[in-house]
Parts: sequence; C-alpha cells; structure tokens
Amino acid sequence: MAALMLQGTGSDVGKSVLVAGLCRALANRGLRVRPFKPQNMSNNAAVTEDGGEIGRAQALQALACRVQPHTDMNPVLLKPQADRTSQLIVGGKVRGTLHAGNFRAARKPLLGDVLAGFARLRAQCDLVLVEGAGSLAEINLRAGDIANMGFARAANVPVLLVGDIDRGGVIAAIVGTRAVLDPEDAAMIRGFLINKFRGDPALFADGYAAIEVRSGWRGYGLIPWLSAASRLPSEDAVVLERSSRATGGRTRIACPMLPRIANFDDLDPLKLEPDVTLAMIPPGQPLPADAALVILPGSKATIADLAALREQGWDIDLRAHHRRGGAVLGICGGYQMLGRTIADPHGIEGPPGTAEGLGLLDVTTELTREKALHPARGIALEAAVEGYEMHMGVTTGPDTTRAFAQLASGPDGAISADGRVMGTYLHGLLAGTDLRRALLGRIGVQSSGEAYGASVDAALDAIAADLEAHVDIPALIALAQEARS
Repeated sequence: MAALMLQGTGSDVGKSVLVAGLCRALANRGLRVRPFKPQNMSNNAAVTEDGGEIGRAQALQALACRVQPHTDMNPVLLKPQADRTSQLIVGGKVRGTLHAGNFRAARKPLLGDVLAGFARLRAQCDLVLVEGAGSLAEINLRAGDIANMGFARAANVPVLLVGDIDRGGVIAAIVGTRAVLDPEDAAMIRGFLINKFRGDPALFADGYAAIEVRSGWRGYGLIPWLSAASRLPSEDAVVLERSSRATGGRTRIACPMLPRIANFDDLDPLKLEPDVTLAMIPPGQPLPADAALVILPGSKATIADLAALREQGWDIDLRAHHRRGGAVLGICGGYQMLGRTIADPHGIEGPPGTAEGLGLLDVTTELTREKALHPARGIALEAAVEGYEMHMGVTTGPDTTRAFAQLASGPDGAISADGRVMGTYLHGLLAGTDLRRALLGRIGVQSSGEAYGASVDAALDAIAADLEAHVDIPALIALAQEARS
C-alpha cells in the first residue's frame, strides 16, 4: 500500500507530533492508516497488545489512527542506560546491549527486522506514515543507517523534509541539507514542511519561495505553532529541560529529574489539575520543602539514578519531607529505590553488586533477566486503576503485605506502615480519573475529574484540524501513492 516518510533537519523539529496529527487527519478522511518508526531512541515506552514495547510516540500515533499499538510500528528501540550504552529492543523484546563502539556494526543487520515489520503493516492498511530519527543531514552516520535514508531507499518510500522555523535558520537548514546529501538520497526527498511558525505567514512568503528555488523541492505547507501539542505525552526528556511544567495550583507535587528518567509521561495527567503545581526539579536544586507529595519516577538505570539522587542530596531532602509528614510515591524504578536494597547479581544495569536503597519501604529488590511487559488493571487505594507493567526486577518484603494495588495478576507494590510512602510497578496509573482522585485526596486536593484520555484525543483532533488548514494533504496522499509496490 501507500507510504510516506517524514524526516527532519534536526532532532525535535516536531516529526512525532506531525506524524500523529497527519495520522488523525487521514483517519478522519476514512483511510486505514498506521504509524511506523524504523529505529527509535527513547526511555519513554509503551506496552503493546502483542506483549512487547515500542516508543511512546508510536503508541500515541497508533491512538491517532484509532488502532492498538503493535511492535511492528517500531521494530528497533534503543533505551539509553548510560552515556555510551543502550538496551536494544527488537520486535518489542530485549535482544541485548549496544555500546557506542559497536553501534554501527550492530544496526545494519537490523534492517531485515525493520523491513519485515514495515511489510506486515503495509498489508493491513491504506497508508503508512513513517517517522525518521534525528537529522538526516548527519552524513557521518549514513553508513549502515536504518532510521532515515537507509530505510527510505531500501523500502522505496518518498520523503518529506521537516524544518523548524522557531529555532531559526530554517532556510539554511533545508537548503544546507540538500547540499550535503548524497544525490541518490536527495532524490528520495519530494518536498518540505515548515513547522512551528508564529506570526503572519505573509512575512515568510519570500523565504518559502527561496527554499523551493534553492532546494528544488516543493513546499507542502507552512504549519503554525500547534498549541494543542502541549496536551500530548512527551517522548523526549529534552522537554523537561525546557519547561517546569508547573500549572500554578496551590498544592505542589515535586519530581526529581533523574539522569535516566523513564516514562515520565506518567505524570502528564497531573497537568489537568488546576489545584496542583507539578514541579520537575533539575539537578542543582533541592526538593521543595512545601511539597505535599514527592514522586520518584521510573528509571532505565535504577542503581545509577539512585547514586545520582544521593549526589544531589535529594535523599536528605526526601527523608526531611517524610519527617514533616509529606507523602511519597515511587513508580517502577522509583519504587525500587524506596526499599532497603537493590541487588543486581546478573549485571543487568552494570557490574554485578548490591546498592543500599533509601529505606523508606521495608522491601528489597533483585533485578532479573526477564522483563515484565503486560497491561494491568485492578483496584488501588480503593479506586479502579488501569495501566501497564514494564520492568526488570522482583520486589519482596514485609511492606508488600500492604499492597498498593490488587491487580488481576495479583498484588502489586507496597505501602509503609504509616501509609505515607507508596510504591508500585504500575505505569500510566494517573491517567485514570478514579485513581488520580484517590491519590490527590490523600494530600488534601480535590481532583478536577477530567479524563486524560479524552484530553489527548481532543488534542489530536485539534492538531489534525490545523494540519488540514495549512498542509496540502491531498497532494501528500498522492505523493504517498508513489510508494505502492
């Protein structure tokens, strides 16, 4: 069937949001659409219906298509564990660890997995929208590439280049990309989109025309700043570095920004609460003394992030917070940190060993080779809860007799004897209105009761409407038809 790929002049130019918006726009036109990203790198992931994991962005794009996420939508996922090491996920399952030194050699054989997943998706639908990764202008990484032009040429998929005008220099970014590309790679690009435009479009008319003349590519749209995108779950932790995500409510909830923070979109539903300020605390700043609740988030490298937490003095802040009567919630890796010890006998995260935990829960954790990946639902804090588990490790100990949740699969998590420290392996738990209401009630906050899923769905519709107004979508569909085989 038809296919079209969006590649970018750089990282964070908005490819993920544009693919999601176009997926919804095309689905609204009655087309059967599927998202696809050959290779992703992110610690924000989602569990799929076939029992694997993919990047959070592809799960969102599946939602935009009104279909369930599937591992074929993101065949290769890299989850950074350290500055030069990533866990390799292929077909939704852990295949090993990649180091910076062997990355190039290791990725080329993965093209077969990528093309197989793409072929299965194409057989299910009318059109596949493909998202590239980073910048295709990084020609130093071209050999063995499977994420951008390596995939586009192997699958014969036409490409649109996305440029970000908000960061400045978009004319040079697009024309410069044309200048450095191999001619056969450049021939795959059929046009461009300008993203994140603010102001009067007439002021950029000459610039738009200059790009067309100098690149030889047609422009398919000048896209305004999509304000609804702020209501979508974020995939890249760079978003946390640019925004406090505070809403101005009277009750503060604090979350330390750990170096390998994972699935931080667990906290996004708190943005719907007008009485809550969600404070993401960067390194170098203490945990706020006025916080009613501190959330320790998921982590891709729990023991290393626990050491980083101590280096920042956040362990001292956390104990002081607890002594003052504050509440603590640990999610996944954050739950493991709250216990007495974390053992890694198999060297899952690094050299084998055992680390001392924070000791706020009477539990111990042993990291295991097998990764739990499955949806979950049940009752937590006497409220209905639904989410998913994605972790390597088993946690036991006296406090688990006071389980945080009773799931269909059995008890989950732990609660301290004083009831103020809670831990759970359940991701996505705050998306449910009942559980969010119950948790906030524990710190004296009345929840708005707004449904997070409905908010995300409305944002996708708003973005789709903007794209319908500013992008030549019929021409994009015609272009995608060229990829039929």
